[in-house]
Amino acid sequence: MRTRTLRFGLYADEQGLAWARGLVDEAVGARGARIVGETVAHDFPASGATTAEVYDHLADQWGWEHPGQSHGAREAVELRVQLACSLRTWRASRKTVIRALCPEGTAPHTCRVPWAAV
Repeated sequence: MRTRTLRFGLYADEQGLAWARGLVDEAVGARGARIVGETVAHDFPASGATTAEVYDHLADQWGWEHPGQSHGAREAVELRVQLACSLRTWRASRKTVIRALCPEGTAPHTCRVPWAAV
């Protein structure tokens, strides 16, 4: 098994981040993969960019989808979860998390936590 990383940009507060972590745990556990590490990043050291700069569109998305509501303690972060698994399992886990982050329906909807998959 190789170590592979799931990466998701999120515009979340602590509750939203915990919810997203739970989605990852559920998706990964259902496929028998093992989480070997997790990081909540605020920057990209190699480029000098911050997650606030890279994922600024997620803050804008929150504003559009929740007009008049406070952004509260939400901030742009990148959730990085290292898995010990096959490529096939990584792909299936990633797809499951993406579907769970913002399930699509036929009616207009908003995502609980604005996100971007990397």
